[in-house]
Amino acid sequence: MKKIFYFLLAVYCLLNNISSAYAQLRQMEYLDRGVVAVKTNNGIFLSWRILGTEKNASFNVYKNRKLFQSVAANKATNLIDPSGTINDRYTVKAVTNGQEEQNSKEITPWAEEFLTIQLNRPADGITPPCITYNRAKRPPIVQEYPNGQLYTYIPGDCSTGDLDGDGEYEIIVKWCPSNQVDNSFSGITGPVYLDAYKLNGKQLWRINLGKNIRAGSHYTQFMVYDFNGDGLAEMVCKTAPGSIDGKGKKIALDKDDPDKDWRYLEMNQKTCGYILEGPEYLTIFKGKTGEELHTIPYSTERGEVNSWGDNYGNRVDRYLACVAYLDGVHPSVIMCRGYYAKTTLTAYDFKNGKLVKRWEHISDIKGKGAYGQGNHNLSVADVDNDGYDEIIYGSCAIDQDGTILYRTGLGHGDAMHVTTLDPDRPGYQVWEVHEEKEACRTYGYEMHDARTGEILWGGPTNGDNGRGLAADIDPKHRGFEMWSAGVNGVYNCKGEKIAERKPAISFRVYWDGDLQDEILNGTNLSKWNGTEALTINKFPGAMHCNGTKRTPNLSADLFGDWREEIIFSDTEDPSKLRIYTTTIPTQNRLYTLMHDPVYRLGIAWQNVGYNQPPHLGFYIGDGTEDIPWPQLYMPHGQYSKE
Repeated sequence: MKKIFYFLLAVYCLLNNISSAYAQLRQMEYLDRGVVAVKTNNGIFLSWRILGTEKNASFNVYKNRKLFQSVAANKATNLIDPSGTINDRYTVKAVTNGQEEQNSKEITPWAEEFLTIQLNRPADGITPPCITYNRAKRPPIVQEYPNGQLYTYIPGDCSTGDLDGDGEYEIIVKWCPSNQVDNSFSGITGPVYLDAYKLNGKQLWRINLGKNIRAGSHYTQFMVYDFNGDGLAEMVCKTAPGSIDGKGKKIALDKDDPDKDWRYLEMNQKTCGYILEGPEYLTIFKGKTGEELHTIPYSTERGEVNSWGDNYGNRVDRYLACVAYLDGVHPSVIMCRGYYAKTTLTAYDFKNGKLVKRWEHISDIKGKGAYGQGNHNLSVADVDNDGYDEIIYGSCAIDQDGTILYRTGLGHGDAMHVTTLDPDRPGYQVWEVHEEKEACRTYGYEMHDARTGEILWGGPTNGDNGRGLAADIDPKHRGFEMWSAGVNGVYNCKGEKIAERKPAISFRVYWDGDLQDEILNGTNLSKWNGTEALTINKFPGAMHCNGTKRTPNLSADLFGDWREEIIFSDTEDPSKLRIYTTTIPTQNRLYTLMHDPVYRLGIAWQNVGYNQPPHLGFYIGDGTEDIPWPQLYMPHGQYSKE
């Protein structure tokens, strides 16, 4: 079937006189209409998505199978039914060239502003006898657990993908044990579980990463994407002997013992719980069932632990990951190790059921390449406008062929943002905050050109500048605004201070219907008024994740119109997720953010390290009339056309 599709696509390109059209079309996921209806004080709020292939589509809205309202091709895809009730049934059908689509899902309204997903919370556990050593405290805190340490589970970072090919997103949940640790701390952790759920709460699978994968924000970065173009997403993550797939199979290569325990179990306060020996794997799992599809040795290997930046096993296990279109058409997965010193990235394609290495980048010489330039996060975009994606790896960028594109030399940082920060400049820019003392003397915060690394503006801070956010929050200033923990005030994209006070520094989200960002800090959503941020929603009963980072479990355009959904766990019952959606009408029309490649790849990497919010690959602050439309094709045979 795939060969037939590619043949028909080629014929389409020839008939429409599009030279090299196939090379311009990215493989993207097929999505259904994504209709959502919610009971409000004004009736039923209804919204739905426009696909990236539906530039001129209008819509017919049906209520109880009778035509209720037609929405023109220049109108926003939301409405309010003042007489609607939670017992009514709604269907939305696109109309293109006078033809109404046939297959559209019928939905009933939610009774409140969030959808609850009941999860299968893992059972509590207890570790072997252990000792923990917290290096972050002065003096360090040591705790002994001669009878083992009890742990429970809460939902951590989530991701999303269409695992079963029905056009609806599923939610993948990383379960975090309460004794998870930063790499710099010793201690034995409970195992990490990855679960997949449909929006109706049906659990598709559970993957147990096992005792040889430690729990913490730097260890397990899981990429969910349709890597082979079959219309169903896969999941890729680091595994080890004893990891158990969604079918109950233990993972092991060759003669490796799947039951061997590679943890340091001695009651040594500085090494207990570390896993610095034994095999390391990379596994791709089938999204529909969680079963292992292919496992290979993890690249790059540990080698000498001290080559990664310390001698006790902290920085050797600093991992990042992302998805990028390195050939401009198909997604590849990139798995990364190291960023304080030795830095490596390895790209793989998923072909014929196998993970196939595309390239490996190793920077192991101080002062050269990516050595010491990585962040606790990364981003992906086509920064040089050649049709292929680059990986923005903190203070450096890696080209699509695995070579270094540039390095700024400013070193490690905790946060960065990549998008059209300044719409008056060509291409993308990077807003980044820095940690290294020498860098902070000149640039504790800075905005640089994403293609060349040229510093556009910035300034010094008094040491580690640990937080930074970029968002378009002020309509009086064209472009994005930026602020950080280490300096007072808010700056516009030209580097001019526009306010003395600054809002919270966590996440951004599209929510209220205008074209500016709202500010999400934990479960507090606020709106900037030019001088301060005012709360517009507090999401009572919800709980954020990632501790002081105060991030949502996931924020993404999962359904409805182009505004984003926000996922939190339930404060009273951690076995439940809540997916919040806006019920504020908007007059702005925009296709689903998930069909913009920069944004969609941002959702894939959102769970990585210190979570950063996604951004669009284009600027919408001037309006949505002249926005670029994506050049894409979908496995179901839909493709971009003017």
